[in-house]
Amino acid sequence: MASDQYFIRNQNAIYFLTMTVVDWIDVFTRKEYKFLITDSLIYCQKEKGLQIHGWCLMSNHLHLLASAKDGYNLSDILRDFKKFTSKKIVAAINSEVEIRKDWMLYRFEFAGKFKVNVKDYKFWQDGNHAMECFSYEFTKQKLNYIHQNPVRASIVDEAENYLFSSARNYAGLKGLVETNFI
Repeated sequence: MASDQYFIRNQNAIYFLTMTVVDWIDVFTRKEYKFLITDSLIYCQKEKGLQIHGWCLMSNHLHLLASAKDGYNLSDILRDFKKFTSKKIVAAINSEVEIRKDWMLYRFEFAGKFKVNVKDYKFWQDGNHAMECFSYEFTKQKLNYIHQNPVRASIVDEAENYLFSSARNYAGLKGLVETNFI
């Protein structure tokens, strides 16, 4: 069970969030699945009031620095995002030529087997490991942590070279997802 400190209490604050695939399965190694995430983030920005201040999609988790516009609820946005992307990615895994298909679907099915709120597959772990950004310094620290993730993983040498991150936006390059700078 998640600690109380990781719940979203202030719906309009900026939060550092981590959404992780069950069993830390490396799903986001295929560009098709990655673009399902970026397309969903863009949709949530346009239609659901999501403000993204920083983000990075790794092979098995997504980091966000995010808030909700006035009149919107960050918890609701994240719930809907996870529900929608879960269904879309599982459907894509089912329809793609994916060598790990049976294994992944088994893991997602097993993860949801004993959860009353899961019908077929559980894709995301419970919770978002939400940490409220209580100061500018803390927010900048988390933004740096997010952007350095692919560098620490030896995917790229420079953070702005990673396509699936807001580091590009902060470096003045065209990013995949619009970013509200902090």
